[in-house]
Amino acid sequence: MAGKKIDYSAITNEILQYTALCESNSNIDPLLYERYDVKRGLRDLNGKGVLTGLTEISEIRATKSVDGESVPCEGTLFYRGYNVEELIRGARADGRFGFEETVYLLLFGQLPTKKELEEFCKVLSKYRSLPSSFVRDVIMKKPSSDMMNMLSKCVLTLYSYDTDADNTSLPNVLRQCLQLISMFPMISVYGYMAYQYYNKSGDLIIHKPRPGFPWRRIFSTCCGRTAVTRSWRPRFWMLR
Repeated sequence: MAGKKIDYSAITNEILQYTALCESNSNIDPLLYERYDVKRGLRDLNGKGVLTGLTEISEIRATKSVDGESVPCEGTLFYRGYNVEELIRGARADGRFGFEETVYLLLFGQLPTKKELEEFCKVLSKYRSLPSSFVRDVIMKKPSSDMMNMLSKCVLTLYSYDTDADNTSLPNVLRQCLQLISMFPMISVYGYMAYQYYNKSGDLIIHKPRPGFPWRRIFSTCCGRTAVTRSWRPRFWMLR
């Protein structure tokens, strides 16, 4: 005789009772935050951002000085001192995809030469493969409608395939970063295709990426398309 099916997502009466117990015994007087100058999230009591660390990788300028006062303005994002909008305009003007060179900039602090970019793309292409049966055993089983959830699940599982996962030396961490950067396009596309198949009655076609292709074209080849069309792209990114 089959056992009773359990709904693991159900909010039962016991859960509601425990919730009330938590709320009744876990209250903190809001005035204590002001007394001890506790920062709640990334803002102080006046709504101003708090300094949480130092970095040279990126910067967001969200305010400007007007008559000696700091006022909000249209935000500007900088990568390693470069305005992101200028990076995008440069890539579009030259007909480049721009992803790999931006990764190079973020990791190494400078824009690559043409030769450096070619060598870097070869390294990423070499790492662009998933462990044996990973697509079947991890991605295809219970696909998520949330793409970030899918990526998180796959990254956590990839830990089990890494024979040197706990080595925090800079060379090993960089190796792990490059591998994940290379794998993310495939994981994203395969996860989307699995979701479409199981939840939207779509087609299930798994293609291997073509060696040497840039990041953006990996999406089209893994989906069996010659280009990332406008009709397809919004449906994919809607799952972000």
